[in-house]
Amino acid sequence: MRTLTRRRVLSLTAGVAAAAALPWPDGARAADDIEAHGMSAFGDLAYPADFPHFSYVDPQAPKGGSFSQIGPARQYNQNFLTFNSLNTFILKGDAAQGMELTFATLMVRSGDEPDAMYGLAAAKVRRSADALTYRFFIRPEAKFQDGTRLTAQDVAFSLNILKEKGHPIITQLLRDFTGAKADDDESVVATFAPNRARDVPLFVAGLPIFSRAYYATKPFDESTLDTPLGSGPYKVGRFEPGRFIEYERMKDWWGADLPVSRGQNNFDVIRFEYYRDREVGFEGFTAGSYLFREEFTSRTWATRYDFPAFKDGRVKRDVIPDKTPSGAQGWFINTRRKKFADPKLREALCCAFDFEWTNKSLMWGSYDRTISVFQNSDMMASGKPGADELALLEPFRGRVPDEVFGEPYVPPVSDGSGQDRALLR
Repeated sequence: MRTLTRRRVLSLTAGVAAAAALPWPDGARAADDIEAHGMSAFGDLAYPADFPHFSYVDPQAPKGGSFSQIGPARQYNQNFLTFNSLNTFILKGDAAQGMELTFATLMVRSGDEPDAMYGLAAAKVRRSADALTYRFFIRPEAKFQDGTRLTAQDVAFSLNILKEKGHPIITQLLRDFTGAKADDDESVVATFAPNRARDVPLFVAGLPIFSRAYYATKPFDESTLDTPLGSGPYKVGRFEPGRFIEYERMKDWWGADLPVSRGQNNFDVIRFEYYRDREVGFEGFTAGSYLFREEFTSRTWATRYDFPAFKDGRVKRDVIPDKTPSGAQGWFINTRRKKFADPKLREALCCAFDFEWTNKSLMWGSYDRTISVFQNSDMMASGKPGADELALLEPFRGRVPDEVFGEPYVPPVSDGSGQDRALLR
């Protein structure tokens, strides 16, 4: 696997070129086409074509049991607090969390690479030299949960209907996707606009695959509690709208023994619990109503984990190191406003914000300050630009701030008193 550095990203950005392209005629392969078992916006893949499984999973992990939680994340129209629909890929309704478990995708992401994807429903992909045309070859064993074959026609239908009627987040991210076409059941061609965003093909490869036959008699953009025909490792089980939903593992799932699936999808039942209020949800956890909770409130983390099940060891609390690039929260300054246009004013605002006091007094000391948009990754700037970076930056000297050529910016550190007059001065 190639390490992603700031220099590497800059060189990749500088080297991207795009031109108009037409699909391959009759699936013919041009001499400069690139065929692979996976895809990455950055080019390199860590796993070879014959890899047995992802290195971070146990291929012998036992199957069975159940897992329940308040879902810590959501997609598209999913709601943390309730649900009244099982259609999660449109705008209408509040969809149940976890519905993505019921659908297969062309490819799935690797958990130990920045952006690489490997084949699930697609055994391989062939990319044109200009990266504007991708042909995905569908596995013959891919099936929907009613036993019917999943074909390239279904893939083309899914991608096109999502671009036309999908959730606005989906349609926005597909703006550089120009369409999909399948001349047979075996392969589908996806085409993209010139100067497309780098990650659009990866987004396309990760979208759900629907049954064209199923939606021939049902409107795609309908908010409904009818269980859709899936193709993934789980199917919808018991549910009560607004209270809980369960997903049952497909024990004869066609993709279970693929390298991207081995050692995963192990629980027989995955259950999402719903509470109208996170405080009530916490009380539900202390009473044993569900098994796993990801805590988002520093006050609760610091002061509330003293209930009987925690004291006698039935509840384990742990901080799991996150080695992935970090997100951030804070205040974002609109530099298009005249009053914020002066860099000195923005620097003054940074000096006036006492992070150390805020973290100690309000956040129970649980926060680390983010100092880079690439925090916790190899792309985070450190030191002055190297020789290769300078070669890219020199043509812009005088047109960008001089600080670009110096040490990266680091926010000031206060004395934590909340009254650090030195920083204000």
